[in-house]
Amino acid sequence: MTRHICLHGAESTGKSTLAPRLARALGGVVVPEFGRAYCEANGTDLDAADLLAIFEGHVAATRAALATDPAWLVSDTDPLMTQAWAVMLLGERLPEIDALTDVADLYLVPAMDLPWEEDGTRLFGSELARMQFMDVALAELERRQLRWAWVEGEGDTRLQSALTAIATADLP
Repeated sequence: MTRHICLHGAESTGKSTLAPRLARALGGVVVPEFGRAYCEANGTDLDAADLLAIFEGHVAATRAALATDPAWLVSDTDPLMTQAWAVMLLGERLPEIDALTDVADLYLVPAMDLPWEEDGTRLFGSELARMQFMDVALAELERRQLRWAWVEGEGDTRLQSALTAIATADLP
């Protein structure tokens, strides 16, 4: 049985750095952030059709990774973050994403304790926008009543925080 961990939260909080480190520590595989690759190829002027393409890409990548039957799967975001993007960019929820029932066993939310770094795909760099985005992301987890935990610190401290959260989560 695969245990699925997903990194979730505002931009520039170290999710893409943490995901492969966490997967290595657990002996698992990573599902990269599909939205980043999509935006690098297509730009960041996203509409509902783009967000649905990102959603479908996330789902397909996760299914492909699960088909290898890993002990651990670490997702660098998932469709629930795409829903947060829909709320932030469009001011609405996408029903197709609301219908998703295949979610992670545990969501790890990296705190905004790292400095903002522009990378060409990020849109919410002001402190106020970052806080709003984090609030929207957390509201998605709460709305679905999903299990989640904060991850804090830099480098090895952040990795250890994630591993501790997983160890204490009482996963199936």
